[in-house]
Amino acid sequence: MVVRVRFARGKLSERGERKVKRILEVSLAVVLLATVFGAVGQNVQDEIAVSGQRAVKEAIGSVAPAVVRIDAARRVATWWDELFEDPFLRRFLGEPEDRDRLATSVGSGFVVEHEGRRYVVTNAHIVQGAESLRVTAQDGSTLPAELLGKDAWLDLAVLALEEDREFPTAPLGESIELEVGDWVIAIGNPLGLDYTVTMGIVSALNRSVPRPDGTGYFRRMIQTDAAINPGNSGGPLVNAYGEVVGMNTLIARRTGTGIAVEGINFAVPMSEVRRVLPGLIEEGEVTRAWLGVVIQELPSDAERRFGVPARQGVLVADTVRDAPASEAGIEPGDVIVDIDGLPVRNIDELQSEIMYRRVGETVEVGIVRDMEPLTIAVTLGRRPEETAVAEPDRDEEVEPEEGVSAFGLAVRAITPALMDLFNLDRSVGVVVVAVEPGSRAYWSGVSEGDVVLEVNRQPVTSVDDWNAVVEELEDEADVALTVLRGGHRHFIFIP
Repeated sequence: MVVRVRFARGKLSERGERKVKRILEVSLAVVLLATVFGAVGQNVQDEIAVSGQRAVKEAIGSVAPAVVRIDAARRVATWWDELFEDPFLRRFLGEPEDRDRLATSVGSGFVVEHEGRRYVVTNAHIVQGAESLRVTAQDGSTLPAELLGKDAWLDLAVLALEEDREFPTAPLGESIELEVGDWVIAIGNPLGLDYTVTMGIVSALNRSVPRPDGTGYFRRMIQTDAAINPGNSGGPLVNAYGEVVGMNTLIARRTGTGIAVEGINFAVPMSEVRRVLPGLIEEGEVTRAWLGVVIQELPSDAERRFGVPARQGVLVADTVRDAPASEAGIEPGDVIVDIDGLPVRNIDELQSEIMYRRVGETVEVGIVRDMEPLTIAVTLGRRPEETAVAEPDRDEEVEPEEGVSAFGLAVRAITPALMDLFNLDRSVGVVVVAVEPGSRAYWSGVSEGDVVLEVNRQPVTSVDDWNAVVEELEDEADVALTVLRGGHRHFIFIP
């Protein structure tokens, strides 16, 4: 391209003309380059979009053929049950036939291969109490299925197909390789609509989520905003490489205060499913090892309080009576820092290190007690069901008095009336009857009904003990309360 520039005579010197011409040439070159590279850049963007879309479609195509619909038929009570509870009616009308009726619920699952045979993986709550199970494949064919085993901890169930058909199987990935922001795809049968696909990202990892039935927590869950609805449960969560990295399990609908929630869904990590799958197939159950401790994360000032930096150990809030830890000598207030020399920096690492070991195995538990390191040998027991964990032992003592107010707390001795009010089964310590809004205790998480057992590790068995301890503290002193909540000890730190 040739550019000609003319200047009026006498307006610019020769040197000035050359300078202006150079500026114009450079400017024109910049415009041309911008035009060329703009077109190239647009092509690059288009290619990225096309390749991303292609990857998503390939990921769906890799797993979708292995996704199945599960119909679970179970008996449910009818109004006849209540009517015929009356012995008079039973006497004169007799026992009615078929008082119960069958109801069918729908869920999702996916086919996996283990040692040459095909099995269906789904959520345990989908098949709970089912008298009949039917699996529908993507091609529309249906097969009866049999429940092989369930694992309540992971809400996992494995079904055997009654015919060894050549179903497509889902490639299994490793959830430990996931990162926040990774693309994920949920495939399932929401609301009974077959083979629906939604897409989102990994919103968070290693979430602890309360179980809907109140029996503890799901641990190490994958949080995603890929839309999941009733019927998606048990279906696969798939990464961009077409590998199953999770099993969709839980939908967050509302907060504890009733606020509607959207885009917060949870999946069981596939890495954990893979570890227990052989046991469920071969034995019908999963046997997990157990220490028998109630644990919590260390506070931010843990190094000053316990001699261990925050996020470098796990605080033992309580021990279960007659469990391996208490019998071996582990005590509340100990900080577990390693298992057989392997560091455990948080609750998830400790649980993972223990639960997949053999029952009866002896492990060396490294702890810090009163700022001093110790090693205690513990022979692991078998983990009981969440609802079967024994309560810690406590002595009983009653002092029906009101304690002095401190930290924004009002406490009283535990009387039978307060035991009924707060559903307590122990009368040792003092019970919190009021928490002043906005106080130090309020912001630290102390609740009405908490039973205070210690203040700064000094025992509190009565109102007199409470008064004696707190009256020695300065108004703004840091305080560590040991409280009994839900039958177990917890530490609450009031800065």
